Amino acid sequence: MLNFDEQRFLRIQSGAVGLQKRLETVIASCLAGGAENIFFLGTGGAAILMQPAAQLLQRRSRFPAFIDMPAELVLTGSANLTEKSIVVMPSLSGTTKESVALLAKLKEIGATVLTLVGHEETPLGKGGDHVFVNFAEDDTSCESFYLQSLFVALAVLKHRGEIDNHDAIVAELARLPALLLEVKRAYEPKAEAFAKVLAGSDFHIITGAGNAWPEAFYYGMCILEEMQWIRTRPVHASDFFHGTLELVDKDVSVILFKGEDALRPLAERVENFAPSYTDKLTVLDTADLDLPGISPEVRGLISPALLATVLERISAHLEVMRNHPLTTRRYYKRVAY
Repeated sequence: MLNFDEQRFLRIQSGAVGLQKRLETVIASCLAGGAENIFFLGTGGAAILMQPAAQLLQRRSRFPAFIDMPAELVLTGSANLTEKSIVVMPSLSGTTKESVALLAKLKEIGATVLTLVGHEETPLGKGGDHVFVNFAEDDTSCESFYLQSLFVALAVLKHRGEIDNHDAIVAELARLPALLLEVKRAYEPKAEAFAKVLAGSDFHIITGAGNAWPEAFYYGMCILEEMQWIRTRPVHASDFFHGTLELVDKDVSVILFKGEDALRPLAERVENFAPSYTDKLTVLDTADLDLPGISPEVRGLISPALLATVLERISAHLEVMRNHPLTTRRYYKRVAY
């Protein structure tokens, strides 16, 4: 595979899986201690990656689950954010400015903070009440964060008696590192063609629904815009028909991500509409990816991780094709802001 270290990928994703038991233990302890809600409070891309877990709890549990922006909470606080709150705070670097600022406020409030970081010797790596360290880099962090946050959500469901097959699901998830590697290998011959689509236009509408939507949002904002300087319009598939559809014409690129959860019909609605008005609809569907031994239920839960693992292969070809390394920045962590 182009510019890819297989053993590094396996090590990082296996590291995420290896955190499951301790994540469950900590969540169980928080619930037993009277926790009243859970907040997922990341900044930027890490925040987006928490959305599937937060949505899972909002759909499946009566335990209140919130997702918010640390930069706003520093200024306003929240009536629901109290000493009885569990806070999950992801940051790959462990130094994200807005999250570090909120951490100080969380200490004053007395909330229980779980930090998910790539580096321990950092403010967030040292500042959480429970710190979970799994080294990763930009090209491997999505799957790692998706898995860690999913383990958190599943633990809440288990210890509140809101799921019957928690352990079976976790057993399937433990197989993912090796299976995701095989997905990458199988997709590699197709990755260059998809990269050509992305390189072939200076503007893309990127859409998806359900737990595929956060990956559409993430890929548009954090990869195409930040790392490739390609303009995008990420829009949820249900909102596509309330404004964005008026931007579609025969030369406008529409990129559709399809997952396998209950919200798939919303993506299919876009898929049915777009070909009548654009010649540039491109679909990435997790249902086309082979995952032997993984149940339909678990496939639905991990659609965003599947998309991320394939998109990494596409990005590897895209940066070479455009002669624009993914590490190139003009402003991000380059200038004061």
